[in-house]
Amino acid sequence: MHVLGIDFGTSNTVAVLRSADGRVRPLLFDGAPILPSAVYYNSDGRMLVGRDAERNARMDPSRFEPNPKRRIDDGSVFLGTSEIPVPQVFAYVLQQVALEAQRQAGQMPGQVRLTHPARWGERRRSILVDSARLAGLPAPQLIPEPVAAASYFTSVLGTAVPPGRSLAIYDLGGGTFDATVVRRTQTGFEVLAEEGVGDVGGLDFDHGVVEHLGKTYGASHPEEWRRLLNPSDDRDRRYRRMLYEDVRGAKETLSRTASADIHLPALEVDAHLTRAEFEDVARPPLERTVDCLQKAVSAARLNPADLVGIFLVGGSSRIPMISQLIHSKLGVPPQTFEQPETVVVEGAVRASTGPVPSDLPPTGPTSGGPVSPSGGMPSAPRPPVQAPQMLPPQNPIRHPQPSPHPVVQQPAGKRPLHQEPAVLVTGAAVVILFVVFFVLLANILN
Repeated sequence: MHVLGIDFGTSNTVAVLRSADGRVRPLLFDGAPILPSAVYYNSDGRMLVGRDAERNARMDPSRFEPNPKRRIDDGSVFLGTSEIPVPQVFAYVLQQVALEAQRQAGQMPGQVRLTHPARWGERRRSILVDSARLAGLPAPQLIPEPVAAASYFTSVLGTAVPPGRSLAIYDLGGGTFDATVVRRTQTGFEVLAEEGVGDVGGLDFDHGVVEHLGKTYGASHPEEWRRLLNPSDDRDRRYRRMLYEDVRGAKETLSRTASADIHLPALEVDAHLTRAEFEDVARPPLERTVDCLQKAVSAARLNPADLVGIFLVGGSSRIPMISQLIHSKLGVPPQTFEQPETVVVEGAVRASTGPVPSDLPPTGPTSGGPVSPSGGMPSAPRPPVQAPQMLPPQNPIRHPQPSPHPVVQQPAGKRPLHQEPAVLVTGAAVVILFVVFFVLLANILN
């Protein structure tokens, strides 16, 4: 049986397949192991996902959502003139993963493991489960991201984490930051402490760079810069999109080199940005993340030196300054990875014991109807929403049918209740036999 692991991220989604023989391989989207989480509602009523969405974003940015995960609490998303429920928007991305997994495996994987931030509550996790069902996936097992990451360190890297020992996960992605301390148990990992910063991620560094550039070019080109920041028509929105694409590329380049150029559309200027300038922009929010990490370690009643290690995951953890700040403040050099984006999802499918399949109730109608921000039905009637057509698969994916007979899980080491009367009867019979035996023995001896 194939196991499909999915890490649905703010900026990018990654997925891997584990075959029955234990081999793990990444799913490729346009030849790359990373699928942008972006969506674009095309004028023909289809929803484009990933790089197709990004390519079409310049045509009409109002139909484009680059980071749908950040909209999880919004209830619905406006794309063009259409309002689409958040679970349905998520489902478009997850269906793209499902189709690619089915193509590579030859069939729908029998098990799906879907990761989520450890701090997500029941309502957000329910939205994720609804989205998977709308995408035609089997009911997913939900795995907290730090638990999946810890499983990667032990199963892939062979990191020795004896039962009772702990490690810390520093997870900096596109939209949020999470710091978690997990402890090894006899059966897996448990979360000891978790902290987070909801407004620090790769996207926020992008905004910081734009503000930094505005200090120079906003003064020399005030009108053009104002239109870049506050677009009033499609042309301006396309320029704004191009600016942020270049800023993101420059930020990634500065993780490897000392400088990068950023093209400023409409100004026809190539701005020069050095790593030192970027670090001046990124230092304050990064220091907040390190303080958050230290707080999580303290909440677990541990010292940094007590940890097996501090591990950096998430695409934004590539920034070199992060390791320097952690080492300086906590006194422990963290461990980095060549592909930090795939650590969580690969750990999810390699975990020896997966979590119990989610039994969270759906937050709304699975037909794609509107979902309120509170997670229930809308407080007032709203007109029906015409959802965009999902890309039709060559082999239609059927939604899994729930079993009509619920299975009650018995606690480990406990005997099912329906067996206890039989045990009592057997014990009584043994006692009676012993009594008869001793009576007969006494008569013989007399």
